[in-house]
Amino acid sequence: MAIANRTIRYEHQGVTFEAYAAWDDGSDAARPIVIVAGTFMGRTAFEEAKARSLAELGYVGIAIDFYGLGNWPRDFDEARERMGEMDADRGLLRDRLLASLDMARDAGAPGDPARVAAIGFCFGGKCVLDLARCGADVAGVVSFHGVYDAPPFPNGGVKAKLLVLHGWDDPLDPPETVLALSEELTEAGADWQLHSYGHTVHAFTNPAREEMYNPRADRRSWQAMRNFLDEVFAVDG
Repeated sequence: MAIANRTIRYEHQGVTFEAYAAWDDGSDAARPIVIVAGTFMGRTAFEEAKARSLAELGYVGIAIDFYGLGNWPRDFDEARERMGEMDADRGLLRDRLLASLDMARDAGAPGDPARVAAIGFCFGGKCVLDLARCGADVAGVVSFHGVYDAPPFPNGGVKAKLLVLHGWDDPLDPPETVLALSEELTEAGADWQLHSYGHTVHAFTNPAREEMYNPRADRRSWQAMRNFLDEVFAVDG
């Protein structure tokens, strides 16, 4: 297996963004596309590694950029500032996510534009939930230790199936916010499921966050994602 990769630049509202795509170069067969929305740090080595891991599973993994070139944070303080700007304008965030979806569909072979899903981590978990909330035409979304506050725009007819992978002791999402999300998605008529991992906090998939990382929850959540993607893409085996 030879994993190929390239960067993809695209424009939205006068801002240039740069995504990272990875795929198995050993086959010319069209395959599903899985977008990767990153943590509040944006597109980093963590997200690129997830894109390559998805490529190893037979997908085209595309780690997206929601800040734009020249705005990538250099540290946690800048990341909090950039994320705050996006949180203050969820409509702009939604539009950037939809532009990323268009980019992924137009990226060309070997990706199949008719089969697209999205996964996200931390802030990216919120991003993919918003992608589903606005009615984007994606097969499914997976939120890893996301943030669940609803956007100010109304649900636009949720088409995607949703998988929420949650650390039960996550201080950013106490039980009442989890319940609120479940009620929101139920009211929207969405096909949703929630996996909650005990004795697990935020950022449980990231080994670089030693104080939060949980290898058991990391392993279980990735397997849950694999099962979910198999279902939404109707993969045999």
